[in-house]
Amino acid sequence: MATNYVLIIAIVVLVACGTVLVLERSLTRILVGFVMLGNGVNLTYLVASGPAGDAPITGLGDGEMTDPLPQAMVLTAIVITLGVTAFGLALAYRAWQLTGHDDVQDDLEDDLVRRRADLDHPSASFDDIAAGIPDEEGEDLPSAPTGVTDEQLAADLAAEDAREEGR
Repeated sequence: MATNYVLIIAIVVLVACGTVLVLERSLTRILVGFVMLGNGVNLTYLVASGPAGDAPITGLGDGEMTDPLPQAMVLTAIVITLGVTAFGLALAYRAWQLTGHDDVQDDLEDDLVRRRADLDHPSASFDDIAAGIPDEEGEDLPSAPTGVTDEQLAADLAAEDAREEGR
């Protein structure tokens, strides 16, 4: 069985470029990345299915028949990719209507988690009954008054942690 190396190179290029584009902030680039990933996966199914053979209809050929399962999976993947593409286009168009660009905005909760990690300040945990249930909105993080720098906030949090450990 001879493997078609051109198809393998095409698969690697499509999946690599698609992965890079999916990690971008522009919804248009993310959409193109999903399409490229879908095409790369479809090619992977067809290459992995083996060499071409006769049509998978019983009694209509003398040679080996082709396995129809990879072809059915590729057809299903094409439909799924089309649905994801339509949804992505709707998201990009709506974002462009509302904001004038299609860049993905930062999530405020992710920003709070990143700030906590940078300051090495853990949130209340579900195991710590004395601290109560952690607030999902991030309000258990001490907020900095206007005009306070991140360094001053970090120093205040460190002093608060030292006081809590001294109890």
